[in-house]
Parts: sequence; structure tokens; C-alpha cells
Amino acid sequence: MFETRGQPLLSRPAFFKRQLKHIGIVLLIIGGSLLIGMAGYHFLENLSWVDAFLNSAMLLGGMGPVDPLHTVAGKIFAGLYSLYSGIVFLIVAGVLFAPIFHRMLHHFHLD
Repeated sequence: MFETRGQPLLSRPAFFKRQLKHIGIVLLIIGGSLLIGMAGYHFLENLSWVDAFLNSAMLLGGMGPVDPLHTVAGKIFAGLYSLYSGIVFLIVAGVLFAPIFHRMLHHFHLD
């Protein structure tokens, strides 16, 4: 995926293209995670799609749920979704910053 030790540093336009691809991957991960959360809140807690979006986005963003939960299934889902959201945050950070860190390390290796 990335250039090896023997290859020259990637040109800026190619690097920006790579970074845009990684941003697209991140957006897909976040969008898919948001849809999973919305479906869980909508079907398990009988929230409207807008309220399900709000609760999912708040949990995915690390803020916590907005609406009180009434069902046991909804509470279990919210707990598991919260744990999942923490892992997604780490994955998204890794995918987003990997090209930047690789470029820096590759640049210093060439010097």
C-alpha cells in the first residue's frame, strides 16, 4: 500500500490523492457505524429516526446518549455501541493519520 524503503518519496499530488482515499475510508466507517447505531436505537428503543441519529451521533462522538433508555435491550445495545464507538475512534484515527506518519518516517529515512 505504501512505498518501501528503496522507493523515493511520493509526490505531493499522489500523497494528497492517497490522503483523500483514506478520508473516504474514514467517512465510510463513520457512516456505517452511524447507520448501525440508528437502527439499534430505532428498533430497540422505538425512537424516531431523528432521535436515533442524535443518540448515535452523540455516542459515536464520545458525548453519551441524549434520551433516557427504557428497555433492557436498548440499554445493552447502548453499552455495546458505546464500546464499539471507542474502538471505531481508534481505528479512524489510525486510518486517517497512517499516511501522514508514514510520509514523515519515509522522509526522515531518506535523509
